[in-house]
Amino acid sequence: MDTELLKTFLEVSRTRHFGKAAEHLYLTPSAVSFRIRQLESQLGVTLFTRLRNNIQLTSSGDALIPHAESMLLAWARAQHEVALSERQTQQLAVAGTANLWDAYLQDGLHRLYCELPALSLRADIRTPEQMTRALLGRTLDLAFLTDPARIEGVRHIAIHTMELQLVSTYPGLDTAKAMAQDYIRIDWGTAFNTQHAKLFNTATPPLLHTGSVRIALEYLLHHGGSTFLPSSMINNYQQQEQLFIVDDTPSIKREVYAAYLPGGERQGLIDQVITLFGPQDEGD
Repeated sequence: MDTELLKTFLEVSRTRHFGKAAEHLYLTPSAVSFRIRQLESQLGVTLFTRLRNNIQLTSSGDALIPHAESMLLAWARAQHEVALSERQTQQLAVAGTANLWDAYLQDGLHRLYCELPALSLRADIRTPEQMTRALLGRTLDLAFLTDPARIEGVRHIAIHTMELQLVSTYPGLDTAKAMAQDYIRIDWGTAFNTQHAKLFNTATPPLLHTGSVRIALEYLLHHGGSTFLPSSMINNYQQQEQLFIVDDTPSIKREVYAAYLPGGERQGLIDQVITLFGPQDEGD
């Protein structure tokens, strides 16, 4: 099957618009429509219902999405492995949520390249659901997440405890005022949301709700407000008096897990990478 057909299908499923998909793929709308018809002809099913200004996935189209993602990932990985240079003799695919890359994983990435110079790494941002599917499809070697998926065969190892603290650009606030005054809600996962609801009974909607630490922090520093950030990200801003910890607010702890399918040919390399992403000695 032509992988370009799958790429086009995924883009149309994401935008729900042939014209927008065409712009993103640098094609004409008629070329996008032709590719979708080709794919439907090859599969013998209808993937989209086409009503005026309303393109929806059929049940067959919805079922194709995870398979299309897995096939494209597998193809990209095959291209990557074939093209490995002589210096890069080991290849690994890792992924994490956007928040974990911003708050924790980036430092581990730097250590990987220092300690494993022969490693050719594919590092992606993915949702927990996408990572679980990719692990089971063996197009992903290692996933980093805060809410472990309870799926048979997938092993989870806790590698870090992340302490989230409520901070504000306004000094001297208590919890109630911080939550009521320009509160920014960062999505730190299901367990965080549950604990947040138990600890803070507030009817005031957040000023901003985002799944990205980077978006929240940039907005916070430019416009002011309050949010939960990892303690490791706070120190420099505290020293510059840009952020202040809300002292009467309890911190929320979140475990960071490494998830993988055990026993594969890359098991030794996966163990090394988990160690390098895990807690480091003070002298490191």
